[in-house]
Parts: sequence; structure tokens; C-alpha cells
Amino acid sequence: MHSSDHDHPEGLAHDLDTLQKRRRTLMWLAGAASVISAPLLACGGEDNAASATSNTTSSGSSVNTGGSSGSTCAVIPEETAGPFPGDGSNSTQSGVANALMLAGIDRSDIRSSFAGATGVATGMVLTVTLSLVNTHSNCADLSGYAIYLWHCDAVGRYSMYSSGVTAENYLRGLQVTDSRGQVTFTTVFPGCYPGRMPHIHFEVYRNLATATGATNKIKTSQLAFPVAPCQEVYATSGYSASVANLAQISFATDNVFSDGTSLQMANVTGNTSTGYAATLTVGIAA
Repeated sequence: MHSSDHDHPEGLAHDLDTLQKRRRTLMWLAGAASVISAPLLACGGEDNAASATSNTTSSGSSVNTGGSSGSTCAVIPEETAGPFPGDGSNSTQSGVANALMLAGIDRSDIRSSFAGATGVATGMVLTVTLSLVNTHSNCADLSGYAIYLWHCDAVGRYSMYSSGVTAENYLRGLQVTDSRGQVTFTTVFPGCYPGRMPHIHFEVYRNLATATGATNKIKTSQLAFPVAPCQEVYATSGYSASVANLAQISFATDNVFSDGTSLQMANVTGNTSTGYAATLTVGIAA
């Protein structure tokens, strides 16, 4: 149907003029809106940046809580096994020190010696849970791997090596990761000896069959402890030497942790009445 002046009583010219005015009005409003929204968008950008920073901080801290997620998937740093590994890589006065070859090394409670040795490490009860994940697969849990863990006792001595405990092999143990990629050891809170922040050593092996010596390990690293729980524990009986040793060292001056602890700092919970629990996610490129 064709239009006529009866459809537009004021005439086509009037309609065109009205349309042009509306267009000019809309263009003016759009320009004004862009000017007004510019600072709002800038504020929104700052909020997003803050949110991104917050998320980064949160994901960084989630590596320390033992959680597994793609956003926190990173390979844990390779660290020295130190002079007291007991993994067949060095010797003591008695010969090659290899606890991995001793019957009974595969255990969860590592407070007592085994394989004929009878000593028991004393100190604040600590459970250590390591969650092994694959950085090549969005931090998927790794089951069936073997983790060998060892550390010093409450007064800073390493079994098999240190004077007074060379005949002992306590605070050393080996476990296979379960379906969730986890192992949990029951032990004692390690003391702080001169020159090092409190820590725990561990090695990762492809499976139990290969966990017979250092030549087969695929990762060596260390777990770090926050200062606050260390101070709490060291104020209890049996840790007196650790108080002064801890006061003379820091992460900045520690020869292992001075380059950062974000992937090695355990999440520690508990108290001196019930004991403590430390958890850490361990990422490897499997």
C-alpha cells in the first residue's frame, strides 16, 4: 500500500525534519554517555585488575593448602637432598647409607626406627600430607608414585648420620600415593638447626619398584614451614635450641629458600595441645 498525506497529516517534509532531529538527539546522547562512562569504565578496569591480583594471590596460596587446580599448576622447585638423604647417594662411617633398601621403610608412622633399630623420635606430633599432581595434565592427581620423606629430629639431628643417632633410622619413610595422589606421614615437628629454616626433605619416584636409590628419583625438593607455628612449637619442651637458631635465620638468608617459597610453603594448622598438620601440593611434570 502506498503512503499518502492522509497517513502523515503534517506532511512528509515535517516527518523527515523530525527524523533528523531525533537522530541528532540520539547522537548527542551517545556522545554524552561515552564521556560519562569513560571514568566508570576506568574504575571498572581497576576493579578487574584488583580482582585479578586477588585471584592470583588466592591461587598462589592454594598451592600451599594442598589443593589441586589448573590455576595453581606449577612444578615444585628442584632442591638439594642435603648431606643426610639416606638414599644410597652417600656414605656414613658404616658404609653406604640407604634406608630405602631396609625392610619396613614403606610406612606411614615414621617416628620410630625400624629394621632392628629401636630408637623413637620425640617431639610435637605432626602429620604431613603431600598431594602429587601432574603439571602436564592440569594438575591431575598422580597415583602409584612413591615418595620418600626424611627430616631432622627435635634437636636437629639426622638419623643414620648425626652423632648419637647413627644407629637409628627414625624420621624416614616411604609411601605410595593413593587414588587422590596423596601420602600422609605421622612424624614429629622438625627442630631448627643452625643455618637453615625448619624444613622437610622428600624425593619422588615413578613407582615403588624404582624407589630403591637416588639414581631412580625424578624429583627432589623441600617443604618449608611458616614462622608462627614454628615459634609456637619451639616454646614447648624439647625444642629449646631451636628458639635461638630460628631467631638467627630467615627465609631471605636461607641457602635453599632465599629464592622464594611460594610453591614449597606448607599450610600448617593445629596447636600445641593436639599437634599440627602440614599440607602441600607437589607439582611434577609427569
